[in-house]
Amino acid sequence: MPVFDFSFEVNAALPVVQAFHHNTSALKQLTPPPTIVQIQSVEPLAEGSVSRFTLWVGPLPLRWTAIHKNVSGNGFTDIQQSGPAAKWEHTHTFTEIDATHTRVNEHIEYEHKSGFWGLVTRLLFSYPNLYFMFCYRRWITRKACHNMAQKSSAKHA
Repeated sequence: MPVFDFSFEVNAALPVVQAFHHNTSALKQLTPPPTIVQIQSVEPLAEGSVSRFTLWVGPLPLRWTAIHKNVSGNGFTDIQQSGPAAKWEHTHTFTEIDATHTRVNEHIEYEHKSGFWGLVTRLLFSYPNLYFMFCYRRWITRKACHNMAQKSSAKHA
């Protein structure tokens, strides 16, 4: 079973990183172009919450339903209930480094289907593509958390 791990530091306090990931618009922000996310429904992040969306990779729609598990202040896991892969479990873990820095660890365990969808996921979820996607996510997370921290500082000033 393939596994993908990615880790990075964010110059923001743990509550800021948590707030960003709890925002229902985060998925759209974190998806790199040219992929387009079409949200069907997203419940606020909580134990058992469900997100339904379609990832458009060119003309190809990847319909996805994810269930959230192990939701806590230190992260959560989204598990593909239905979608293009045979299995997809993505665990996000947030660790406070100090009062102004947080480590984000991303861990994905996945399996491919056979046939057409297996070919699609082998291409889309290849190591180079996942690495590019998570480099983009690192950039967006850092940028969004920086902006959130700036707004919070301005409110309290």
